[in-house]
Amino acid sequence: MSPRRNHPRRRGGSDEPRALTDERVRKGIEGVQQWQDGEWMVRSIFGGAAVKTYRCPGCVQDIRPGVAHVVAWPIDGRGDESDRRHWHTGCWKARDRRLPGVERSRNAPRYG
Repeated sequence: MSPRRNHPRRRGGSDEPRALTDERVRKGIEGVQQWQDGEWMVRSIFGGAAVKTYRCPGCVQDIRPGVAHVVAWPIDGRGDESDRRHWHTGCWKARDRRLPGVERSRNAPRYG
């Protein structure tokens, strides 16, 4: 009896994962995700590629440089790449379970 294989056999050709070139690391890895509000193009940004500060629409907090996050924009005719928004990864994953955030000015009453 031969031993059991716990890992898939490697095949040559197009089944190999694409190499992470400098440009792919800078741009991130993207794919289409289906949500309740439509289809979104979502790009994962690695921490080393995040060089600017962005405001997360999920929690209305800053995404600091060096923090891995996602960039998302609608692809089902409701918008284009100009509608890109940078999200914390956790905020993006929980966005259908939380209410929209209310942004208040610094001198607005906190409750009421």
